[in-house]
Amino acid sequence: MKRLNSRKPGELRPVVVKAGVIEQADGSALVSLGRTTAIAAVYGPAILHPRRLQLSDKTFLRTVYAMAPFSTTERVRPGHSRRSTEICMVTRHSLEPALFLEENPKAGISVYIDILQADSGTRTAGINAASVALADAGISMRDLVASVAVGKVDGEYFLDLEGKEEDVTKCDIPVAYMPRSKKVTLLQMDGDISAKEVKELVNLAVKGCEILYEKQKQALKERWSLK
Repeated sequence: MKRLNSRKPGELRPVVVKAGVIEQADGSALVSLGRTTAIAAVYGPAILHPRRLQLSDKTFLRTVYAMAPFSTTERVRPGHSRRSTEICMVTRHSLEPALFLEENPKAGISVYIDILQADSGTRTAGINAASVALADAGISMRDLVASVAVGKVDGEYFLDLEGKEEDVTKCDIPVAYMPRSKKVTLLQMDGDISAKEVKELVNLAVKGCEILYEKQKQALKERWSLK
């Protein structure tokens, strides 16, 4: 299968990363991977309500993921769904290892992710945006978290799947990664391939994450060099 825009198998879609795009938030970011665009806003740390959610030994990280009704060709129904609930959970688990949550017990940090346009890879775009938004908010972090999906199409390993590629891939593997510590914080798989192929695809995803990581850092440098 020939990739759209004549992309090579190991090439990312055009990437845009911007920090500080929402003035009212404590931190924010926009990330586009091709035709998929996510925007994230961070609020906190602050007193957590309701109090029953407070944790005595660390900050409670709340992640809220939603797709705008106009993000796809068919209108997305507003409100929670099984898919959005699952993505909220995996996003939180992807980000928590990067944060020093023990610094603010009983407090809360809220991360809101909205998908403005979707052409596959919405969870990975959201994780990338949320990570930059957390750093933009001044939250203490061990490292940024970069994320991308990989798959196998017509016997080739593809980095950063687009919608049409995701429809025909033998597997879809979203990966999130902290480059400094070389730690994978998210690894999901939908499909049936060998353990050897999984390892090779994860290695490809890590290379993509390292490229995205540099884009994330550059966006933060551009944002704060003006201060």
